[in-house]
Amino acid sequence: MVTEETTTHTHSSKMASSTPPKPAPNPIILTFLSFLLFSSLTPVLSLSIKSDSDQRLPANQTFRPGQELQRLKRIRGYLRKINKSAVKTIQSPDGDLIDCVLSHVQPAFDHPKLKGQKPLEPPERPKGLDSTNEMTESFQLWRDSGESCPEGTIPIRRTTENDVLRASSIRRYGRKIRRGVRHDTMSSDHEHAVAFVNGDQYYGAKASLNVWTPRVTDQYEFSLSQVWVISGSFGDDLNTIEAGWQVSPALYGDNYPRFFTYWTTDAYQATGCYNLLCSGFVQTNNKIAIGAAISPRSSFNGRQFDIGIMIWKDPKHGHWWLEFGSGLLIGYWPSFLFTHLQSHASMVQFGGEIVNSRSLGYHTSTQMGSGHFADEGFRKASYFRNLQVVDWDNSLIPLSNLHLLADHPNCYDIKAGRNGVWGDYFYYGGPGRNARCL
Repeated sequence: MVTEETTTHTHSSKMASSTPPKPAPNPIILTFLSFLLFSSLTPVLSLSIKSDSDQRLPANQTFRPGQELQRLKRIRGYLRKINKSAVKTIQSPDGDLIDCVLSHVQPAFDHPKLKGQKPLEPPERPKGLDSTNEMTESFQLWRDSGESCPEGTIPIRRTTENDVLRASSIRRYGRKIRRGVRHDTMSSDHEHAVAFVNGDQYYGAKASLNVWTPRVTDQYEFSLSQVWVISGSFGDDLNTIEAGWQVSPALYGDNYPRFFTYWTTDAYQATGCYNLLCSGFVQTNNKIAIGAAISPRSSFNGRQFDIGIMIWKDPKHGHWWLEFGSGLLIGYWPSFLFTHLQSHASMVQFGGEIVNSRSLGYHTSTQMGSGHFADEGFRKASYFRNLQVVDWDNSLIPLSNLHLLADHPNCYDIKAGRNGVWGDYFYYGGPGRNARCL
């Protein structure tokens, strides 16, 4: 679901005055943010073989064809398991193959607690939804063909041999790297510009965010914008649910912005994955392919397109549901996947993140959002608008005590405001390397 946002804005010049004061440091918040800088959000970075014509081996490396053949054999076995039989396959203009898979055959139902089950019926949606500013069409590149998946099936982006070869191992493919928690956040290779709320019990979150095609300058870096729903002590028991858009050449092999999801219940160690690359998330929708490219995208000083993301806990069964745009239910994370999130979330976070690998010895030029700073405002900077959370009564409510964090503001920054059209909102992002970001 992509919305064309054409609202005329006069508030950007007032943004600084409406930015909330920076709160006093909270040890729990700082612990989580330090953790997030090191534990989140990239596929594994090492690459030991390429199957394409651009394969290169270091001069001092001995090529062992037996080992590589064994690896390829294991990868092909994994692909037979993860790529389910399709009743129909659709060729996307970007090269993706979208398989229409029977709903009850999807990867989620490989989970021991889901075997033999079928997707649940839609839950009660939160009270207070306002859909007057959103469109109901879906916008993904694979739909440009005019083809669609039949009722009773779900669209799944087919995983290829090259996708898995970009990861260091089958076990780590589609998962985030687990790093130790450090307290020196300035040394991290993950950089954020985010807004967050904490200190209450949260049962969901909602926002609209515009979609761009940020430049990612290193194959193993990424740029993303997402919503986090978080609980736990921010140690090894961290629970998160995440959804948004990302540009990740390592995960997808290209530079398209793609709709994605993620979850973990043990701080990215052994549980969870991107999209449908493991058993867990149950998809119920036959119109949106998780992991597929979003189209159209926003253009600088031109038309703006945004996507709506809502995550909320079903009051009846306790599962966490995902909605894309206006009323388009994507599916749910079963409550049994989690420990702390079986109850509620303790923090909700919105914003952008990039990886700065410093592969050339200086700060990356990978862009966050549009690649422009928050001060540039509408049609130039990236935004999140109409930020809300879901309370204990399954009602959408405005935020209270919104905090802002830009851990490298000379590279990527954030500024917030509030008005009658966008409610709580913020602009964020930046170009990365520049005269003040070295």
